[in-house]
Amino acid sequence: YEIQCVTGVQTCALPISADMAAAKQIADIVVSLNHFPSDADKATLGAISGNMELTEGLRAMASAVTNIQHAATAEGKSAMAALQAAADTPDRGKALAGVIENLNHMASADAKAQLAQMFP
Repeated sequence: YEIQCVTGVQTCALPISADMAAAKQIADIVVSLNHFPSDADKATLGAISGNMELTEGLRAMASAVTNIQHAATAEGKSAMAALQAAADTPDRGKALAGVIENLNHMASADAKAQLAQMFP
């Protein structure tokens, strides 16, 4: 499982587990988010967004969640829309990007359930 970068070019050949672990961390933060990420969440997200060994898509998700103040910024929403539109973004990546793009103060109960199932 890898989340490809926005342009569709794979940025690295990491073991699948590294990308999946980062995606799960992002999903867990999104599920627990209430209006904006905590300082601890921002530190975790900063480590993901700054990790050049992870795919660009994951780094974009981490950055978008870091900057949430009740909702994703216009830049974050645009990046999440691009990930969802990319043919090579896996379904789980598209689902997580969709939740981030549409987040309004917190993830909906349905979005939380979907993420919990996709990222156990």
